[in-house]
Amino acid sequence: MFQFAGLCEELSCYLTQTQVKEITKAFEMAEKAHFGQQRADGKPYISHPLEVAHILASMHMDHQSIIAAILHDVIEDTHLDKETIKEQFGEDVAELVDGVSKLDQIKFESRAEAQAENLRKMILAMARDIRVILIKLADRLHNMRTLDALPFEKQKRIARETLEIYAPIASRLGMNTFRIEFEDTGFAYLYPVRYRVLKEAVKKARGNRKEIINVLESNLKNRLEQENVHSFVIMGREKHLYSLYKKMRKKDLSLSEIMDVYAVRILVDKVDACYRVLGVVHNLYKPVHGRFKDYIAVPKSNGYQSLHTTVLGPYGIPIEVQIRTEEMDRVAENGIAAHWLYKSDSNTNTGPIAEKRAREWLKGMLEIQKNTGNSLEFIEHVKIDLYPDEVYVFTPTGDILSLPSGATAVDFAYAVHTDVGNNCIAAKIDRRLVPLSTRLISGQTVEIITAVGAHPNPAWLNFVSTGKARSNIRHWLKSQQVNEARLLGKRLIERALTALSLTITDITDDRLNQVLGELKLTHFDELCFDVGLGNQAAPLIAKRLSVDLPIGELDTQHYPLAIQGTEGMVVTYAKCCRPIPGDPIVGFLSAGRGIVVHRENCHNVSEMHKSPEKYIYIQWAEKVEGEFQVELKIDVINKRGVLALLANVLSEHDANIENVHIDEGDPRHNTITFLLNIRNRNHLAKALRHLRSLETVTRVIRAR
Repeated sequence: MFQFAGLCEELSCYLTQTQVKEITKAFEMAEKAHFGQQRADGKPYISHPLEVAHILASMHMDHQSIIAAILHDVIEDTHLDKETIKEQFGEDVAELVDGVSKLDQIKFESRAEAQAENLRKMILAMARDIRVILIKLADRLHNMRTLDALPFEKQKRIARETLEIYAPIASRLGMNTFRIEFEDTGFAYLYPVRYRVLKEAVKKARGNRKEIINVLESNLKNRLEQENVHSFVIMGREKHLYSLYKKMRKKDLSLSEIMDVYAVRILVDKVDACYRVLGVVHNLYKPVHGRFKDYIAVPKSNGYQSLHTTVLGPYGIPIEVQIRTEEMDRVAENGIAAHWLYKSDSNTNTGPIAEKRAREWLKGMLEIQKNTGNSLEFIEHVKIDLYPDEVYVFTPTGDILSLPSGATAVDFAYAVHTDVGNNCIAAKIDRRLVPLSTRLISGQTVEIITAVGAHPNPAWLNFVSTGKARSNIRHWLKSQQVNEARLLGKRLIERALTALSLTITDITDDRLNQVLGELKLTHFDELCFDVGLGNQAAPLIAKRLSVDLPIGELDTQHYPLAIQGTEGMVVTYAKCCRPIPGDPIVGFLSAGRGIVVHRENCHNVSEMHKSPEKYIYIQWAEKVEGEFQVELKIDVINKRGVLALLANVLSEHDANIENVHIDEGDPRHNTITFLLNIRNRNHLAKALRHLRSLETVTRVIRAR
């Protein structure tokens, strides 16, 4: 086949004859396995794996990667399995092929779940071997190049997936060439009309720009030569279409305003020459304040290094200038692929920078994966972590951390260490105390204050930006709920057994194991967890456990469960009646939530009697900890300062105000509704007595 002959010729330039022979063997196996199969464009299916191999060969990938590229679809689409590949080409190649293969043998509830699980599998595989993602990106690149053969809806779905997942991954790995092709091709298929209009407009505008770019390059060249900088390359740089489109949308600018910004790139041979050239550029043209970035001293998370500055060029036109070495340019264009592409050059260390950053990112992905319950949640965190914009902040010891734009002090804490995030209680930015929700700005020094016994707050999920912070907070909350549900469930089962004149020690192991087997559970803790969450009724479990034992009549009413206020997330207090310690209360088991506590006279309680198996007798413990919400409606005469007066009285009685709402009845009277945190009924009664003694207060009632 002519296509394979061309591949062999390309491979012979950098691989040994033995390695090329092994690749030939893989081609023969794939050709036989895919025999009779066709692509959507009518070409033999084997043409696709060969094109993927061509892309990888252009990156000088090793022979195992080329073999895996040729075989990458055989597990999915043919009779060949992983074991066969392992026997013929070794475990490394088999793992590479398996890492790229989809999970077609598993049935998922939705396409989104299937996509998420496949991506999760691929990211875990690439954490073991970085070559997996390079093969997958090459596979996706060729699929995007041949997208026109597919139906319109499928084109849009694949284009959207590429823009949302694969282009950001390529960017995260520093593979700029791949990213640009992904973005422009995806843009063309997802928004074809916008793409054509923008392409035509750019084409028309390009002619007017040549003159200015030529003047700019000539001026820079002359000045650099005057300053004895001889080894340099100056090139005009154009933003690609999708980049222009994103900038127009983000900044709400017209194309003419975007195209008014010109860009050049200057390549030099050494790092110190970058800073010399920067001085020359700033001496020639006036720099724009606040637009200089040194990514050489502080590289981006994908290993990218360069100096960026904006100056006012000829005729006062803004010009974006990038200055970097040729080695940095290789990393900027090829990212982790530079490791293979230039490894024959003994004078370069391009690979390690980008590869180290890639491995750090993958390590973070593995940590996120451990703390997520399902693949959809995992992909949500991955997408968050693929943000291209970053801020760079300092630790108190002077180390630099890069975080996504919009990151907060809590994100910083989790970036330092998971335990620091879980135990943080406050933050200092540049030595000043700030709220944990404060968004960080590049250059700030951030210090996290921790305390033993502190734990994550569910409210943090409303403002954190990084996938690592979000997944660790959710993981802690889930584990906390599991522990709390288990303890509550055990108390409920023990109480139900007590009502039958039994204890847990009266239940034989055989009987317990039989009940667990009937419920498809393996351990008593799992049963306690189910009961605590309200998925099983404790009285029914007690009856099943006590079969064949002499028992009294089940009477849970005389053995109510004591509510201590420390049960956590598995005991919630109904917002319809807002019970507080001292109120007569009843409980209702809600699946997945545990016990919901109501006041006895709540209008919703009558509905609960229709499900007696979920109704539970409870009472307040002798000592109840914590604060509870209560709602007060206060009718007042409308006078200046009345709200401040009420707030002062409540503050005197140590009642924290959560919320205030004012209803204007008439010009003279208002109704003010306070949502308060109080300890118990005695605490509330003292505050009510003081409020009723005020002249401006006409009525105080507790909302029902």
